[in-house]
Amino acid sequence: MTKFISTLLSIFLLLCIPPMLQSSEIFPYDYKIEVLDNGLKVVSIPLDNPHIISHYLIIRSGSRNEIEPGKSGFAHFFEHMMFKGTKDMPKEAYDNFLTKLGAGTNGYTTDDYTCYFVVFAGRENLEDVIKTEADRFINLYYDEEMLKTEAPVIEGEYYASVSNPGRRLFENLRDKAFEKHSYKHTTLGYLKDILDMPNQYEYSQLFKKRFYAPDNTILLVAGDYDHDQLMEYVHKYYSGWEKSNYTLVTPEEPSQTQAKRTHIDWPSRTVPRLVIGFHGPAFSDEKIDKAALDLLAETSFSRSSPLYQKLVIEEQKCLSFNASFADRRDPYLLTFNAALKDEKDLAYVEQEIFNELERLKKEPVSEELLAEIKSNMKYSFASALDTTDGIASVLAEFINLTTDPETVNKLFDLFEKVTPEDIQNMCQKYFKKTNSTVVTLSGGNTQ
Repeated sequence: MTKFISTLLSIFLLLCIPPMLQSSEIFPYDYKIEVLDNGLKVVSIPLDNPHIISHYLIIRSGSRNEIEPGKSGFAHFFEHMMFKGTKDMPKEAYDNFLTKLGAGTNGYTTDDYTCYFVVFAGRENLEDVIKTEADRFINLYYDEEMLKTEAPVIEGEYYASVSNPGRRLFENLRDKAFEKHSYKHTTLGYLKDILDMPNQYEYSQLFKKRFYAPDNTILLVAGDYDHDQLMEYVHKYYSGWEKSNYTLVTPEEPSQTQAKRTHIDWPSRTVPRLVIGFHGPAFSDEKIDKAALDLLAETSFSRSSPLYQKLVIEEQKCLSFNASFADRRDPYLLTFNAALKDEKDLAYVEQEIFNELERLKKEPVSEELLAEIKSNMKYSFASALDTTDGIASVLAEFINLTTDPETVNKLFDLFEKVTPEDIQNMCQKYFKKTNSTVVTLSGGNTQ
């Protein structure tokens, strides 16, 4: 009887697990990769999902690429300019084309890449989308006057951003923590550089030539289409795009050997805030460091962790608390973030975070908790792949890092190999007081 019940339970669990989790690979979809002679990499994921097609163009250019002094913010600037149209299809005609198609479209800029996507229905529209997007990227047109008109819009975005205390906190953290690397500034860039953008028409053309080129671009298409037909259109419309041959060399950040700190006096009443940043590793699907730290963030600093429960639920010192260990192509920051109820508790919360990190250097996380977290992460990731655009949007983030869709499977294989001792070793390696930058912010009396 016991064996019978066990068998039934196994069948029940199998039926409850999404099909993709029953696969040995977390990203189970078949994909094809082809590279044009000009360097454009095409990642194609034909799916059984009917009607919908997601077309993503990933330019591997973000604030990381802005290495020249005085030239920050141009990756974000180009996101704006890419919607200005071409001589054959001006902005109004492009907007009308998308409206008639019923397509969803947008773009976003990050530290490492800029992404443009069009989500539409119908195989019969694939060629028109490929043709129109190829024209937009190869033949983007704007003159000096158009640049000067757009620059104030970007300036307005900057002021809106820094009027947010949380964003100002992170802007200061990056500026304080980094000495040489271009991660020192955010995607918006420095205000002085934004104000000078109207005078940088020639440089903007150079930026376009360097980075908006096929050898710096990945075309990711997922959905209901025939792969051979897709490649026929890609060759037809993208083959004429001239490659750049530019090699970006980002400045190497020196090791931090002394603790840093700064405080921001906010001009009006606001919630006190704290962020602690440690220099950490770049993303890797081969080295254990980043994978172990990602698991640490979940085991020890998520909403179910003892420290969160203490600071937010029991003592109610914090309104929010989390750890953010972002994936970046170059070594970035491991951050701990808290919004507090009272300014007088800033020092206490800061010390509690350092105390927890010291404890984790000495006490490994439990095997049972680690196994549970690994399972939850796998399930959460698989659940995000439940639509055509979910597959494309998730993969876009990873494909920027290594240009290879297989990086997802390699990463989750790496997660499975992480042990409590690995996590403990990473705590000892990265969470040193001399490797920390603390930024606090407060203003007025919030009580």
